[in-house]
Amino acid sequence: MKILITGGTTFVSKYAAEHFIAKSNDVTVINRGSRPQVDGATHINCDRTTLGDRLNGKRFDLILDITAYTEEHIKTLLDSGVIFDEYIFISSSAVYPVTNSQPFTEDQPCGYNSVWGEYGTNKLKAEQYLQANVPNAYILRPPYFYGVYENLYREAFPFDCALKDRAFYIPQNGEMKLQFFNVSDLCRFIEILIDKHPKDHIFNVGNKDIVTIKEWVELCYKAVGKTAEFVSVGKEIPQRDYFCFYDYEYVLDVSKQNELMPDTIPLEQGLKDEFEWYKNNLNSVYNRKPYMEYIGNNLVKK
Repeated sequence: MKILITGGTTFVSKYAAEHFIAKSNDVTVINRGSRPQVDGATHINCDRTTLGDRLNGKRFDLILDITAYTEEHIKTLLDSGVIFDEYIFISSSAVYPVTNSQPFTEDQPCGYNSVWGEYGTNKLKAEQYLQANVPNAYILRPPYFYGVYENLYREAFPFDCALKDRAFYIPQNGEMKLQFFNVSDLCRFIEILIDKHPKDHIFNVGNKDIVTIKEWVELCYKAVGKTAEFVSVGKEIPQRDYFCFYDYEYVLDVSKQNELMPDTIPLEQGLKDEFEWYKNNLNSVYNRKPYMEYIGNNLVKK
């Protein structure tokens, strides 16, 4: 296939570009050229909101839109003169209001999410514009992505704590639930969509197995070859000051995904793979939050 990928230099979009190039596809990426490019990809160097005529008349079998966060991002791409057969947009589970019953299903109403704010409403507006203009587009709503090339300070935080033999300061009893999806499974599911063309066009994606934050930390430490020791932190301390997830528990119903792709990578294996990459690429994780400093200054008993 000829595939156009928005992004292509960090985390999900970089992994996707390498994945589809390895499958002998002709991959073009759009980004601003601020980071090294993936080997084998054709690079269009520009901001996606100022495409000009760079895509006018160019034809692709698939547009894989990973970096659209607003309606404008979708509009400028569709107005660029690009010609395509398939369009897949990576949206977000943040389009579901916190007031919806859980697990969230694809047929529930979408709207403002008080935790994610404008991020969720902008993703929803992008979805709506795409649906109005490309009715056959596929829209994927993931929970938390993880895996090789993760550039946010999530798994890297417990990895770092384990490497430093630190106890882990965990919110309350550690029972808050998390749901994940490996970037490798995302690429597999995209291939299934292109192959099978299911009648449904909106899919929640993610592991069907849910873990608590305590179980997630234990698996991160295990990936490093260590055993986690925990210190409980009371609810009176803002969770985001010392921990890498918001105090927000939600679960997606991924039964429609599972009908097409029954198995996903076990979280334990996926975290091992991510750590094997991370330990040799410590500088690839940017915007490191000062969780350890906060813990040392405010939570460690003197």
